[in-house]
Amino acid sequence: MTAPPAQRRGADRGKLYRGREGQWSWVAHRVSGVIIILFLFAHVVDTAVIGWGPQAYNRVIAVYRNPYVGVLEYVLVAAVLYHALNGVRIMITDFWPRATLWYRPLFYSTMGVFAAGMIPITIIMGNRIAQEILH
Repeated sequence: MTAPPAQRRGADRGKLYRGREGQWSWVAHRVSGVIIILFLFAHVVDTAVIGWGPQAYNRVIAVYRNPYVGVLEYVLVAAVLYHALNGVRIMITDFWPRATLWYRPLFYSTMGVFAAGMIPITIIMGNRIAQEILH
């Protein structure tokens, strides 16, 4: 029988849940979704600036030429790719409940496809970002 929360030892209270693939894919899916929605908000705002004229719009768009914004764009691309792939994995388990028997292989397959997809993205975007930083 488990002791009531007030009677538990100090070491037993406040432990972080140490889930496995399910917890971390859930957290990463939510974080990537937040990153995507923040970009969407920024995109709507920077597009709306055109209402103040082309000079204002050009000033806002010039911010995107900053190499540090290039790093944020790289994070955005990674978030979109992960969110999409993980969403497909979630749909597979939603539509075919027996797929939960292969939860871990599906998770690691998703991570493998994500890593493989990020290799060319990292090369292409990384070279551009590095060139912008060095100049």
